[in-house]
Amino acid sequence: MSTIKIVHVVEALGGGVYTYFKNLTHVLCEHPELEVTVIYSANRTEIDPQRVATDFHPKTQLIELSMQREIRLKDDIKAFKQLRKLFKEHKPDVLHLHSSKAGILGRFAYRLSWLPKTKLFYTPHGFSFLRKDISALKRFAFWSIEFLSQKFSGGTFIACGDTECLYAKKLGPAVLVRNSIDLNTVKPNLEEKNKHIKRIGTLGRITYARNPKLFNALALNHPELEFIWIGDGELKHLLTAPNITITGWFTQYASGIEALKQLDVYVQTSLWEGLPIAVLEASARKIPVLATHIIGNKDIIAPGKTGYLFKTTEAFEEVLEKLKPLEVRQKMGINAANRTTRLFNSRVNFEKLIAIYRS
Repeated sequence: MSTIKIVHVVEALGGGVYTYFKNLTHVLCEHPELEVTVIYSANRTEIDPQRVATDFHPKTQLIELSMQREIRLKDDIKAFKQLRKLFKEHKPDVLHLHSSKAGILGRFAYRLSWLPKTKLFYTPHGFSFLRKDISALKRFAFWSIEFLSQKFSGGTFIACGDTECLYAKKLGPAVLVRNSIDLNTVKPNLEEKNKHIKRIGTLGRITYARNPKLFNALALNHPELEFIWIGDGELKHLLTAPNITITGWFTQYASGIEALKQLDVYVQTSLWEGLPIAVLEASARKIPVLATHIIGNKDIIAPGKTGYLFKTTEAFEEVLEKLKPLEVRQKMGINAANRTTRLFNSRVNFEKLIAIYRS
């Protein structure tokens, strides 16, 4: 069987995308005919190249290349030239780009490298034009860049969530391969549940996208409950409520997942998402989820069955009240774990991805 050379390019190798890639390399590299290279940027503070080398499958070829999240013309031109050089050297059979910055630079580098036999794929992991921390004018600019990049380079979108797929289809050809988790490493929580809700929490980086202001407001409204943010981040100063605990980063993935077991309810306060891995991890542990009604969250939660979606703090109060009976939380936790197993199993979904590469 001939070797298939696959090159992935990612700038935003943090949070859920990191977990996605770690699981992805372990599935891909089990296939002896697949040769896997990951080109990534280590500019974000949470990225440790030594940890990447340890966590990713040992057969993965890792190439570090500096890319910036924001538009910086001088740095972007330099990254574009380096990508073009690497593409010409590797001549991949499959080129898969991830996140907006790598998606833009990678598509132009691909088009100007003359690789007629290379299949091109792009996964946004949350389109940049859906961000809420930028102006409407900038969102339109990002949409225009995505539109023009697709027209210039071609290729196929591989959306990580159902709603992202709908947006992608407006820009070009698109298929759905849902974000997913390794169910062998995220086991259901078998410990006996608290009769009453005591602890509510979330997992991830404390960033604008994750809306720490809302998390803080919810905690202030419920001084009788303990709110836990499993993680750390640049906006932790916004978490001022006295009943909030910030755990800091865990050096081992398993430790962060294990910390979920103390939660009675998981809350996702995000302003925008692709398809959040942390919600899948909580669901797999049989924890009911309350999440903002946005893209990504609504692709995971089955309202009234695995958790609830809310738009306001008042709506949060209503759905939290519905979760107070222990038997309701237990039933929803079981439903959440079952739904995650059925739709968000990394081994199943990444085998589907391999089939797309081979098609």
